[in-house]
Amino acid sequence: MSLTPAHLEALEAYGYTAQEAHFLYLVATHSGYFLARQFLGFAHVHWGKRTTRFWNKLQARKHARTECFPSYGLVYHVYARKLYRHLGRENLRNRREHEIEHVQRRLAMFDFILTHLDCDYLETEAEKRGYFERTRGIPTHALPSRTYQRQADSEPTVRCFVDGFPMFVENPGNSGVVVFSYIQSAEANLSQFARHLADYLPLFRELPAFRFIYLARSVSHFEKARELFEAAVVIPLGSHAVDDLLRYFAIRRAWDLRQYSALSEADLIFRNQAKLRFAAERFDHLYREWKTERTSDAEVRAEFPVSGQKHAIRFETELLKKVGAGAAERSDQG
Repeated sequence: MSLTPAHLEALEAYGYTAQEAHFLYLVATHSGYFLARQFLGFAHVHWGKRTTRFWNKLQARKHARTECFPSYGLVYHVYARKLYRHLGRENLRNRREHEIEHVQRRLAMFDFILTHLDCDYLETEAEKRGYFERTRGIPTHALPSRTYQRQADSEPTVRCFVDGFPMFVENPGNSGVVVFSYIQSAEANLSQFARHLADYLPLFRELPAFRFIYLARSVSHFEKARELFEAAVVIPLGSHAVDDLLRYFAIRRAWDLRQYSALSEADLIFRNQAKLRFAAERFDHLYREWKTERTSDAEVRAEFPVSGQKHAIRFETELLKKVGAGAAERSDQG
């Protein structure tokens, strides 16, 4: 975690106590939003003068506002640009207003952070890129990214790790084990999870070992999530590139011939990932040669040497705990 004495001093200068400053740093960095129970759980206090003074400070300094969401009640949003600027977090999207689904996910994310405060988080895009590019020597093109075009006549902006899910390193350094996470939204399927894994697969390929934690409020998706992770990550990383290429050719041929019943859900997930991985003209040409039997499996294998790299992968599921859940939520600040 990147919390420094300078961060605390910057917030204490506004009149916050050291504990309040620590909490605000966590909110600004990881979520932007919080619930009363989360502050009560973090501070190990009950409703009273201390909590009332904290809410009053937030309002008086115009650092936070309140919003009311169904099933959540009163939600606090730390939005003040000057506060984020003092923390070196001015460019974080956490200070902006968001739709309810985004807020729900951020509150769940903050519960995870508060129950794992001792982890060495990579907190910002800059920290994540610095760790993977400089410490681990991983090329930028392997990082999950999105391209944004703000105006038609402006240069597009490429942002990495836009999901913002918690990520930390065990035994930091060039041989540390990175722990990734994903927080399941309220949607009834795993389509977003599948896209997330596809985005991260190039990065996973560069790491000899990593852990992945799937987080949710209920256990209903745990088994399906494990199966999806196995199909989308474990199997591709456990095979050689040429094996993946030939599997992609076989699935692509069945798709081209409209033999849809011959394809499983895992095949379709693999096909979508492989289309990006094997998008170069070289692979298209090789596929056409292979499909028309002018090139054999053995000849395809001869073009690609075996790297022999192995990956140590751990997939875990974790039920999200509600920090301070025993404390009653209130709709006022008194």
